[in-house]
Amino acid sequence: MPFFNSPASSAATESITASKRPKALGLLCVAAVGALLLGGCSGGSSAESTQPPSAPAGGTAAQDAPAAESPLTIKEPWIKAAETGMTGAFGVLANNGAEDIQVIGASSPAAASVELHETAAGADGQFAMAETTDGFTVPAGGEFLLEPGANHLMLMGLTGPVLPGDEVSFTLELADGTTVDFTATAKDFSGANESYHGK
Repeated sequence: MPFFNSPASSAATESITASKRPKALGLLCVAAVGALLLGGCSGGSSAESTQPPSAPAGGTAAQDAPAAESPLTIKEPWIKAAETGMTGAFGVLANNGAEDIQVIGASSPAAASVELHETAAGADGQFAMAETTDGFTVPAGGEFLLEPGANHLMLMGLTGPVLPGDEVSFTLELADGTTVDFTATAKDFSGANESYHGK
């Protein structure tokens, strides 16, 4: 018996098929939207992971770099032991650089003030110690001697006794605005009792 669709069955089949189409389309739309959402989230996460890390807080490498070491050094520094008043500090200022260095000041916690002294003639014609107004010039590649009876550092108004063996810290101030720290050892010395021309 030949198989054929009657008009009624064809109409019924088309009606069933048509009723399923909206559901199928709806499912496809939901699936597509979901895929887009997942893709968007995945894309966002990938973009964030490729971002370079934030720069660390604080200064740059150049700012954090240690300061260059000064070409000025102090060799064999020492200070005359004293109970009160004032005393002198001595040694050799050595300049390892290619330019002259000007020492314009000094300080120490052991004294109220520290002056740069030189040998100068007083009004009476006698040579005595007086504060220099020009500072100490340490020649490039050379040395500047600080010794009893000549140029030296004069500690004025000792804050306490300076006893033999004591370690006394100093800070030299240079004309370029930098400073150099050093420590001098106190020792007994019978000399360095020069007269002093004050201000």
